[in-house]
Amino acid sequence: QVQLVESGGGLVQAGGSLRLSCAASGLSFGLYRMSWYRQIPAKERELVAAITTSETRNYADSVKDRFFVSRDNTKNTVYLDINRLEPQDTAVYYCNANWGSFDFWGRGTQVTVSS
Repeated sequence: QVQLVESGGGLVQAGGSLRLSCAASGLSFGLYRMSWYRQIPAKERELVAAITTSETRNYADSVKDRFFVSRDNTKNTVYLDINRLEPQDTAVYYCNANWGSFDFWGRGTQVTVSS
């Protein structure tokens, strides 16, 4: 059974930093493109960062100077480092694993940024 478990969210002040983690199990992690999405109520889920199996990284324009995605295939974990947090970063952050038609989601971790 595939599981993606996000952690590291919380309440932080604007200007602070967080590291989100997503631990994967039940899949061949190294085969999967790993992505981070975020969602606020009444809005569609938004892709913020992705890292391929060859560690090519892509970011949403709104975050590319502040977010950094990385992966550790020995730990089956993908990370999202968020710097200079802004109130508009407040959202539930979800981890996604994709390999062709295989697509899995975690349950999310809440990030709340106070101004």
